[in-house]
Amino acid sequence: MVTGDDVREIVSGLPRAYEALVRDRAKFRVGRIVFLSLSPDETVMGFGYPKEEREALVAGEPDKFMMPIPSDMRYQWVRARLSALDYEELRELIVDSWRMCVPKKVWAEYLEKNPS
Repeated sequence: MVTGDDVREIVSGLPRAYEALVRDRAKFRVGRIVFLSLSPDETVMGFGYPKEEREALVAGEPDKFMMPIPSDMRYQWVRARLSALDYEELRELIVDSWRMCVPKKVWAEYLEKNPS
């Protein structure tokens, strides 16, 4: 099982990413764009994910993933239970979400420094 501290550790290695506290929620941003958030109790993580693929993600693993709350349905967003994720999957979800928000040049530089 992963924790909010694992989320922070992964995000800390991503260029231009930072944490902000908004209404008791940790939100992780690139500039003004939120790419990741934690519920107040840090058991659920919301993250950027392509709208056209999220129904399949949730349907494929409903014990792990959930659709966004109704007010977030217009965004490229989905939620996951941290208790159902392992560290590598968490890392992949976070990096993919972050990648949706940064310029291609930043992504390319990150890949160059972090091949795998």
